[in-house]
Amino acid sequence: MDKLLRFFCAVFLYCMACTSAQALEGNVAAGARKNAMCIGCHGIAGYHASFPNVYRVPKISGQNAAYIASALAAYKTGARQHPTMRGVADGLSDQDMADLAAYYSTSAPTSAVAAGAAKSPEGSAAAMALLAKGGCTGCHGANFSKPIDPSYPKIAGQNNDYLYAALRAYQAEGKNLVGRKQPVMNGMVKQFTAAELKVMANYIGGLPGELQTIQSSHAR
Repeated sequence: MDKLLRFFCAVFLYCMACTSAQALEGNVAAGARKNAMCIGCHGIAGYHASFPNVYRVPKISGQNAAYIASALAAYKTGARQHPTMRGVADGLSDQDMADLAAYYSTSAPTSAVAAGAAKSPEGSAAAMALLAKGGCTGCHGANFSKPIDPSYPKIAGQNNDYLYAALRAYQAEGKNLVGRKQPVMNGMVKQFTAAELKVMANYIGGLPGELQTIQSSHAR
Protein backbone atom coordinates (compact mmCIF):
# COMPACT_ATOMS: atom_id res chain seq x y z
CA MET A 1 0.00 0.00 0.00
CA ASP A 2 2.83 2.42 0.91
CA LYS A 3 4.56 1.63 -2.38
CA LEU A 4 1.37 2.31 -4.34
CA LEU A 5 0.81 5.59 -2.49
CA ARG A 6 4.38 6.73 -3.22
CA PHE A 7 3.90 5.87 -6.89
CA PHE A 8 0.73 7.95 -7.24
CA CYS A 9 2.33 10.83 -5.33
CA ALA A 10 5.27 10.76 -7.73
CA VAL A 11 2.92 10.80 -10.72
CA PHE A 12 1.00 13.74 -9.26
CA LEU A 13 4.12 15.78 -8.54
CA TYR A 14 5.55 15.10 -12.00
CA CYS A 15 2.30 16.14 -13.67
CA MET A 16 2.12 19.33 -11.60
CA ALA A 17 5.65 20.24 -12.71
CA CYS A 18 4.74 19.95 -16.39
CA THR A 19 1.32 21.64 -16.51
CA SER A 20 2.23 25.34 -16.66
CA ALA A 21 3.05 25.49 -20.38
CA GLN A 22 0.17 23.15 -21.21
CA ALA A 23 -2.30 25.47 -19.45
CA LEU A 24 -1.39 28.39 -21.71
CA GLU A 25 -3.01 28.88 -25.09
CA GLY A 26 -0.42 28.62 -27.82
CA ASN A 27 -0.26 30.89 -30.86
CA VAL A 28 0.56 29.08 -34.11
CA ALA A 29 1.89 32.18 -35.89
CA ALA A 30 4.09 33.06 -32.93
CA GLY A 31 5.40 29.51 -32.83
CA ALA A 32 6.36 29.73 -36.49
CA ARG A 33 8.49 32.77 -35.65
CA LYS A 34 10.13 31.12 -32.65
CA ASN A 35 11.23 27.81 -34.14
CA ALA A 36 14.69 28.83 -35.37
CA MET A 37 16.31 26.65 -32.69
CA CYS A 38 14.12 23.69 -33.69
CA ILE A 39 14.43 23.50 -37.46
CA GLY A 40 18.16 22.77 -37.41
CA CYS A 41 17.34 19.24 -36.24
CA HIS A 42 13.59 18.68 -36.55
CA GLY A 43 13.33 20.40 -39.94
CA ILE A 44 15.67 17.99 -41.74
CA ALA A 45 14.30 14.59 -42.75
CA GLY A 46 16.52 11.79 -41.43
CA TYR A 47 18.71 14.09 -39.34
CA HIS A 48 20.69 12.18 -36.72
CA ALA A 49 21.49 13.28 -33.20
CA SER A 50 25.09 12.35 -32.43
CA PHE A 51 25.39 12.91 -28.67
CA PRO A 52 24.96 11.31 -26.22
CA ASN A 53 23.47 8.63 -28.50
CA VAL A 54 23.12 8.35 -32.26
CA TYR A 55 19.55 8.18 -33.57
CA ARG A 56 17.24 10.06 -35.90
CA VAL A 57 15.64 12.97 -34.11
CA PRO A 58 11.91 12.52 -33.56
CA LYS A 59 9.25 13.61 -35.99
CA ILE A 60 7.29 16.32 -34.17
CA SER A 61 5.05 17.82 -36.86
CA GLY A 62 1.54 16.55 -36.18
CA GLN A 63 2.33 15.64 -32.56
CA ASN A 64 -0.07 16.54 -29.75
CA ALA A 65 0.49 20.11 -28.53
CA ALA A 66 0.09 19.22 -24.87
CA TYR A 67 2.72 16.52 -25.18
CA ILE A 68 5.23 18.83 -26.91
CA ALA A 69 4.75 21.46 -24.20
CA SER A 70 5.16 18.92 -21.40
CA ALA A 71 8.27 17.43 -23.04
CA LEU A 72 9.90 20.87 -23.33
CA ALA A 73 9.03 21.58 -19.69
CA ALA A 74 10.59 18.25 -18.68
CA TYR A 75 13.83 19.16 -20.46
CA LYS A 76 13.85 22.52 -18.70
CA THR A 77 13.37 20.99 -15.24
CA GLY A 78 15.85 18.19 -15.88
CA ALA A 79 13.25 15.42 -15.73
CA ARG A 80 14.53 14.63 -19.22
CA GLN A 81 18.28 14.63 -19.67
CA HIS A 82 19.63 15.69 -23.05
CA PRO A 83 22.28 18.42 -23.32
CA THR A 84 21.03 20.02 -26.53
CA MET A 85 17.36 19.95 -25.63
CA ARG A 86 18.11 21.16 -22.10
CA GLY A 87 19.98 24.11 -23.57
CA VAL A 88 17.12 24.97 -25.91
CA ALA A 89 14.42 24.59 -23.26
CA ASP A 90 16.32 26.71 -20.74
CA GLY A 91 15.84 29.72 -23.00
CA LEU A 92 12.10 29.23 -23.44
CA SER A 93 9.32 30.76 -21.40
CA ASP A 94 6.11 28.85 -20.73
CA GLN A 95 4.45 30.93 -23.45
CA ASP A 96 7.25 30.10 -25.89
CA MET A 97 6.70 26.40 -25.22
CA ALA A 98 2.96 26.73 -25.73
CA ASP A 99 3.47 28.63 -28.99
CA LEU A 100 5.96 26.09 -30.37
CA ALA A 101 3.67 23.25 -29.34
CA ALA A 102 0.73 24.86 -31.12
CA TYR A 103 2.80 25.40 -34.25
CA TYR A 104 4.17 21.87 -34.52
CA SER A 105 0.82 20.25 -33.69
CA THR A 106 -0.73 21.97 -36.71
CA SER A 107 2.24 21.94 -39.11
CA ALA A 108 1.44 18.55 -40.64
CA PRO A 109 -1.80 17.47 -42.31
CA THR A 110 -3.69 14.77 -40.43
CA SER A 111 -3.83 11.54 -42.39
CA ALA A 112 -6.22 8.68 -41.89
CA VAL A 113 -4.69 5.96 -39.73
CA ALA A 114 -6.00 2.44 -40.01
CA ALA A 115 -6.81 0.69 -36.76
CA GLY A 116 -4.32 -1.90 -35.63
CA ALA A 117 -1.24 -3.17 -37.43
CA ALA A 118 -2.00 -2.20 -41.01
CA LYS A 119 1.52 -2.90 -42.25
CA SER A 120 2.17 -5.95 -40.06
CA PRO A 121 5.91 -5.31 -39.71
CA GLU A 122 8.21 -8.30 -39.46
CA GLY A 123 8.10 -9.89 -36.03
CA SER A 124 4.72 -8.36 -35.28
CA ALA A 125 3.43 -11.31 -33.26
CA ALA A 126 6.31 -11.10 -30.79
CA ALA A 127 6.09 -7.31 -30.66
CA MET A 128 2.34 -7.32 -30.07
CA ALA A 129 2.78 -9.74 -27.18
CA LEU A 130 5.38 -7.46 -25.61
CA LEU A 131 3.23 -4.36 -26.14
CA ALA A 132 0.27 -6.13 -24.57
CA LYS A 133 2.44 -7.05 -21.59
CA GLY A 134 3.39 -3.39 -21.18
CA GLY A 135 -0.20 -2.22 -21.53
CA CYS A 136 0.97 0.33 -24.11
CA THR A 137 -2.40 0.78 -25.81
CA GLY A 138 -3.86 1.83 -22.46
CA CYS A 139 -2.25 5.26 -22.94
CA HIS A 140 -1.24 5.48 -26.61
CA GLY A 141 -4.47 4.10 -28.09
CA ALA A 142 -5.31 1.00 -30.10
CA ASN A 143 -3.38 2.17 -33.16
CA PHE A 144 -0.68 4.04 -31.18
CA SER A 145 -1.78 7.24 -32.88
CA LYS A 146 -4.84 8.20 -30.81
CA PRO A 147 -3.65 8.66 -27.20
CA ILE A 148 -6.32 8.67 -24.52
CA ASP A 149 -4.97 11.99 -23.23
CA PRO A 150 -3.50 14.85 -25.33
CA SER A 151 -0.50 15.04 -23.02
CA TYR A 152 0.52 11.54 -24.17
CA PRO A 153 2.40 11.25 -27.48
CA LYS A 154 1.39 9.75 -30.77
CA ILE A 155 4.05 7.13 -31.46
CA ALA A 156 2.92 5.18 -34.55
CA GLY A 157 5.35 5.78 -37.40
CA GLN A 158 7.87 7.56 -35.20
CA ASN A 159 11.53 6.90 -36.02
CA ASN A 160 12.20 3.47 -34.55
CA ASP A 161 15.74 4.28 -33.44
CA TYR A 162 14.45 7.33 -31.54
CA LEU A 163 11.70 5.25 -29.91
CA TYR A 164 14.31 2.74 -28.76
CA ALA A 165 16.55 5.50 -27.38
CA ALA A 166 13.58 7.03 -25.54
CA LEU A 167 12.58 3.71 -23.99
CA ARG A 168 16.15 3.08 -22.89
CA ALA A 169 16.26 6.59 -21.41
CA TYR A 170 13.32 5.73 -19.16
CA GLN A 171 15.33 2.73 -17.96
CA ALA A 172 18.21 5.12 -17.20
CA GLU A 173 16.22 7.36 -14.85
CA GLY A 174 18.54 9.64 -12.89
CA LYS A 175 21.53 9.19 -15.19
CA ASN A 176 23.17 12.34 -16.50
CA LEU A 177 22.82 13.14 -20.21
CA VAL A 178 20.42 10.30 -21.06
CA GLY A 179 17.94 9.66 -18.25
CA ARG A 180 14.23 10.45 -18.26
CA LYS A 181 11.95 10.68 -15.25
CA GLN A 182 8.29 9.86 -15.78
CA PRO A 183 6.82 7.51 -13.17
CA VAL A 184 4.50 5.52 -15.43
CA MET A 185 7.11 4.98 -18.15
CA ASN A 186 9.90 4.33 -15.64
CA GLY A 187 7.81 1.54 -14.13
CA MET A 188 6.72 0.08 -17.46
CA VAL A 189 10.16 -0.31 -19.06
CA LYS A 190 11.71 -2.08 -16.08
CA GLN A 191 10.10 -5.37 -17.08
CA PHE A 192 11.80 -5.50 -20.49
CA THR A 193 15.27 -6.26 -21.76
CA ALA A 194 17.03 -3.96 -24.22
CA ALA A 195 16.41 -6.50 -26.99
CA GLU A 196 12.69 -6.58 -26.22
CA LEU A 197 12.48 -2.78 -26.25
CA LYS A 198 14.10 -2.79 -29.69
CA VAL A 199 11.49 -5.25 -30.99
CA MET A 200 8.72 -3.00 -29.68
CA ALA A 201 10.29 0.16 -31.12
CA ASN A 202 10.81 -1.41 -34.54
CA TYR A 203 7.21 -2.56 -34.67
CA ILE A 204 5.69 0.80 -33.63
CA GLY A 205 7.99 2.67 -35.99
CA GLY A 206 6.75 0.55 -38.88
CA LEU A 207 3.08 1.38 -38.34
CA PRO A 208 1.24 4.06 -40.33
CA GLY A 209 0.90 7.29 -38.37
CA GLU A 210 0.34 11.03 -38.44
CA LEU A 211 3.83 12.19 -37.49
CA GLN A 212 5.99 13.86 -40.10
CA THR A 213 9.16 15.83 -40.57
CA ILE A 214 8.29 19.02 -42.42
CA GLN A 215 11.42 19.98 -44.31
CA SER A 216 12.55 23.48 -43.46
CA SER A 217 13.06 25.85 -46.39
CA HIS A 218 16.45 26.67 -44.83
CA ALA A 219 17.54 23.04 -45.27
CA ARG A 220 16.38 22.52 -48.85
